Amino acid sequence: MRQSLYILLFFAAGVILGMTGVLADPLTRTDYTKYALYLLMLLVGISIGADNKAFLVLKSYGMRLFLVPLATIAGTFAGVIPVSLLLEHVSLREGLAVGAGFGYYSLSSIIITELHSEVLGVVALLSNVIREILTLILAPVMAVVFGKLGPVAAGGATSMDTTLPVIARASGKQFAIIALFHGIVLTILVPLLVTFILTVWQL
Repeated sequence: MRQSLYILLFFAAGVILGMTGVLADPLTRTDYTKYALYLLMLLVGISIGADNKAFLVLKSYGMRLFLVPLATIAGTFAGVIPVSLLLEHVSLREGLAVGAGFGYYSLSSIIITELHSEVLGVVALLSNVIREILTLILAPVMAVVFGKLGPVAAGGATSMDTTLPVIARASGKQFAIIALFHGIVLTILVPLLVTFILTVWQL
C-alpha cells in the first residue's frame, strides 16, 4: 500500500501544480509523460528479461492465455449492465460502449465522440481514466483480495503500458508477461468492440 500512496500523492501534487500554474507552462510545452513511460517500459522489460521463469509462464499457459482478456471483457460488461440499468439517462448500448474502452481512454473517447456524442465521449474519458488510476493505486490490494490476475484484469488495455509496472510489482514478474499479452489483445479489440456496439449492435 505504501507504493500506492506514493503514486496517489504524486498524482495529487501534479493536479495541484497544474491548477496553480506552477511549472505548468514549461512542462506542458513538451509531452514528457511519454518519455517517462518509455523509461518505465525499458526498466520493466529489463526486469522481465532477467527473470528466466517469466517466459516459462507463457509456455505453461498456452492457448489458455486468451482466457484472461476474455474474462476481463466478460467481467467489465457484467459490471456495466446493472450500472446502465440503474442510470436513467444512459442506455445499455451506451454503457457497454463506455465499458468497451477497457481503460484505453484516449482512443475510446474519440471514437465514441465521433460515432455518438461529445457527452458520452467525456463520460468514456472519465470512467476509463478512473479505471486506470484505481488500478495504479489499488493493485497491491487487488492482488491479495482477487488473486494475482486481479490487477491485470483491472488494468484492462493499460496493462501493457501505464499500469504494467505496478502490476509487475504487485503480482510478480511472471504476471507481467501475461499483463503485456492481455493489454495488447484488449488494445486491438477496443476500436472494434466500441464501433460494433455503437453502429451494428442495436439494443
